[in-house]
Amino acid sequence: MPKFLMYGAGSVGRGFIGPLFAHAGYEVAFVDINPDIVRALNERRGYHYTIVAETPVYVPVSGVRGVDGLDETAVVGEIAACDMMATALGASVLQKVAPLIARGFSARMRQSGRPLNILICENLKGAAHHLRGWLEAALPEGDRALLAQKCGLIETAIGRMIPVAAPNTEDPLNVMVEEYGLLPVDRDAFVGAPPDVANLIPYAPFAFFEERKLYMHNMGHAICGYLGAGRGYATIAEAIADPHVRLFTQSAMTESAAMLSAKYAVPFGGVFDHAEDLLLRFGNAALGDTCERVCRDPMRKLAAGDRLAGAMRECRAHGIFPVYIELGYAAALRYVTDNAGEAEAIARDTGGLDGEHTALVMDLFAAIERPMPELLLLAEKVKKGMRGSIV
Repeated sequence: MPKFLMYGAGSVGRGFIGPLFAHAGYEVAFVDINPDIVRALNERRGYHYTIVAETPVYVPVSGVRGVDGLDETAVVGEIAACDMMATALGASVLQKVAPLIARGFSARMRQSGRPLNILICENLKGAAHHLRGWLEAALPEGDRALLAQKCGLIETAIGRMIPVAAPNTEDPLNVMVEEYGLLPVDRDAFVGAPPDVANLIPYAPFAFFEERKLYMHNMGHAICGYLGAGRGYATIAEAIADPHVRLFTQSAMTESAAMLSAKYAVPFGGVFDHAEDLLLRFGNAALGDTCERVCRDPMRKLAAGDRLAGAMRECRAHGIFPVYIELGYAAALRYVTDNAGEAEAIARDTGGLDGEHTALVMDLFAAIERPMPELLLLAEKVKKGMRGSIV
């Protein structure tokens, strides 16, 4: 039986990546520092996760075990022996454990010399570049050339929504997830052929999926969250059920869809269909996803290159007028501060917006608390003024 190593037994590991490989016939070893999780995996050798919908579906996962993440010798041995591995740890933790992964890679080169492919399942733009740098810094000089030849660092696009839930005291292994379960991965990053695993979607150029996730999924989610929070909604499902919030969110995602279609020569219809599917998924009340959770860490989300400012920049570069994304940026600014001077400084210094687009965002910032129909009319007039007459 092939062996898959899942570094991180959190919600993404147990609720998405691990089950993909377990259902494909792999033995899945989960590495984690939570002793309760590791103990339960080893005692039960299986668990189930819950697909939340109108009628919940309980999905069993078998052929699994746990590995103590604090036992460095055990972790190195698992990396040396597995057929493939993945990480789902969070960017800061991934950087901390990179030296241990490097030790496992070195041991693997000494023991068998087999290539190692690592799926990087992190919310980190340029994840492969970052991880390669951390590994190179930790490897002995003689193994650095082998890293380039025999280690595939494969970026992924995690589209399955898995809200952070309170600990389940009855079953610490159960995770609640949505039905969507496809995993696009960077086909060109594998050393050798990608594995034949259902719902694993190798694709090139992978930048399309990376940007679709960041500039459509994450961007739309954020705009829905910030507009919803500003209107007093507690959950994303409540926010997206508001016709105006839905229209603003859909319009922003349509701007991004047009940009992605132009940039990657992908038919617009398919990209737009994905946006509409996301809107439906945002409305899944059973997920219990909150506006507060989606709105967390707003300064990171307002930064240049992230989901809002990055989508605006790419749209402008491809002839798309991102007025609704800019309105979402204004809503995020209003979540941070009511002070116009502070908001303008954030847009300019954190978001990297130029003078023209800072001024536009600030006009929308000033209007963001108007009644929704008035705000919609303002956005439409601004967009018409930017694009001029249409034949």
